Amino acid sequence: MGRLTTHVLDTAQGKPAAGLRIEFSVREGALWTLLKTVHTNADGRTDAPLLADGALAAGEYQLLFHVGDYFRGAGVALPQPAFLERVPLVFGIADANAHYHVPLLCSPWAYSTYRGS
Repeated sequence: MGRLTTHVLDTAQGKPAAGLRIEFSVREGALWTLLKTVHTNADGRTDAPLLADGALAAGEYQLLFHVGDYFRGAGVALPQPAFLERVPLVFGIADANAHYHVPLLCSPWAYSTYRGS
Protein backbone atom coordinates (compact mmCIF):
# COMPACT_ATOMS: atom_id res chain seq x y z
CA MET A 1 0.00 0.00 0.00
CA GLY A 2 1.15 3.52 -0.77
CA ARG A 3 2.00 6.19 1.73
CA LEU A 4 2.91 9.87 1.86
CA THR A 5 5.54 11.27 4.22
CA THR A 6 7.39 14.55 4.66
CA HIS A 7 10.11 16.13 6.71
CA VAL A 8 11.62 19.60 7.03
CA LEU A 9 15.28 20.56 7.37
CA ASP A 10 16.35 24.01 8.52
CA THR A 11 19.34 24.61 6.23
CA ALA A 12 20.17 27.95 7.86
CA GLN A 13 20.82 26.29 11.21
CA GLY A 14 21.81 22.85 9.91
CA LYS A 15 19.20 20.91 11.86
CA PRO A 16 15.71 19.40 11.62
CA ALA A 17 12.90 21.97 11.78
CA ALA A 18 11.10 20.87 14.94
CA GLY A 19 7.62 22.24 15.66
CA LEU A 20 6.91 23.51 12.14
CA ARG A 21 3.19 23.62 11.26
CA ILE A 22 2.10 21.96 7.99
CA GLU A 23 -1.38 22.13 6.46
CA PHE A 24 -2.11 19.19 4.15
CA SER A 25 -4.81 19.54 1.47
CA VAL A 26 -6.20 17.71 -1.55
CA ARG A 27 -7.60 19.30 -4.71
CA GLU A 28 -11.25 18.50 -5.29
CA GLY A 29 -12.23 20.08 -8.58
CA ALA A 30 -11.26 23.75 -8.41
CA LEU A 31 -11.09 23.83 -4.59
CA TRP A 32 -8.58 22.73 -1.96
CA THR A 33 -9.91 20.69 0.96
CA LEU A 34 -7.85 20.68 4.15
CA LEU A 35 -7.25 17.09 5.26
CA LYS A 36 -5.18 17.76 8.38
CA THR A 37 -2.80 20.08 10.16
CA VAL A 38 0.34 18.54 11.67
CA HIS A 39 3.54 19.70 13.35
CA THR A 40 7.00 18.28 12.87
CA ASN A 41 8.66 16.41 15.72
CA ALA A 42 12.22 16.81 17.05
CA ASP A 43 13.54 15.01 13.95
CA GLY A 44 11.70 17.41 11.60
CA ARG A 45 9.27 14.66 10.58
CA THR A 46 5.62 14.04 11.25
CA ASP A 47 4.91 11.34 13.83
CA ALA A 48 2.91 9.32 11.29
CA PRO A 49 2.59 9.28 7.50
CA LEU A 50 0.24 11.92 6.13
CA LEU A 51 -1.59 9.18 4.23
CA ALA A 52 -1.17 5.41 4.52
CA ASP A 53 -3.06 2.13 4.85
CA GLY A 54 -5.07 2.50 1.64
CA ALA A 55 -5.87 6.20 2.12
CA LEU A 56 -3.42 7.36 -0.57
CA ALA A 57 -5.19 8.04 -3.86
CA ALA A 58 -4.05 9.43 -7.18
CA GLY A 59 -4.59 13.16 -7.33
CA GLU A 60 -3.16 16.60 -6.66
CA TYR A 61 -2.09 17.53 -3.13
CA GLN A 62 -0.62 20.51 -1.33
CA LEU A 63 1.66 20.83 1.68
CA LEU A 64 1.63 24.35 3.12
CA PHE A 65 4.68 24.86 5.34
CA HIS A 66 4.49 27.77 7.82
CA VAL A 67 8.18 28.65 7.70
CA GLY A 68 7.86 32.27 8.88
CA ASP A 69 6.31 31.21 12.18
CA TYR A 70 8.95 28.51 12.56
CA PHE A 71 11.91 30.86 12.04
CA ARG A 72 10.45 33.54 14.33
CA GLY A 73 9.94 30.86 16.98
CA ALA A 74 13.58 29.82 16.55
CA GLY A 75 14.66 33.39 17.33
CA VAL A 76 15.51 34.44 13.78
CA ALA A 77 14.94 38.16 13.15
CA LEU A 78 12.88 38.32 9.96
CA PRO A 79 12.08 41.45 7.99
CA GLN A 80 8.48 42.66 7.94
CA PRO A 81 7.04 41.23 5.82
CA ALA A 82 9.15 38.07 5.79
CA PHE A 83 10.57 37.03 2.44
CA LEU A 84 9.10 33.54 2.95
CA GLU A 85 6.08 33.36 5.23
CA ARG A 86 4.50 30.16 3.90
CA VAL A 87 5.82 27.69 1.33
CA PRO A 88 3.14 25.87 -0.70
CA LEU A 89 4.23 22.66 -2.41
CA VAL A 90 1.70 21.38 -4.93
CA PHE A 91 2.44 17.91 -6.25
CA GLY A 92 0.75 15.01 -7.97
CA ILE A 93 0.38 11.38 -6.93
CA ALA A 94 0.06 9.08 -9.91
CA ASP A 95 0.70 5.69 -8.28
CA ALA A 96 -1.37 5.13 -5.13
CA ASN A 97 0.70 2.04 -4.31
CA ALA A 98 4.03 3.89 -4.15
CA HIS A 99 5.80 5.70 -1.32
CA TYR A 100 5.91 9.44 -1.93
CA HIS A 101 8.26 11.35 0.35
CA VAL A 102 8.14 15.14 -0.06
CA PRO A 103 10.81 16.90 2.02
CA LEU A 104 11.36 20.63 2.38
CA LEU A 105 14.81 22.14 2.86
CA CYS A 106 14.46 25.77 3.88
CA SER A 107 16.03 28.94 5.21
CA PRO A 108 14.44 32.37 5.66
CA TRP A 109 15.56 33.17 2.08
CA ALA A 110 15.25 29.99 0.02
CA TYR A 111 13.76 26.52 -0.18
CA SER A 112 13.99 23.36 -2.26
CA THR A 113 12.21 20.05 -2.47
CA TYR A 114 12.45 16.73 -4.30
CA ARG A 115 10.74 13.39 -4.40
CA GLY A 116 12.58 11.36 -1.81
CA SER A 117 12.39 7.75 -0.77
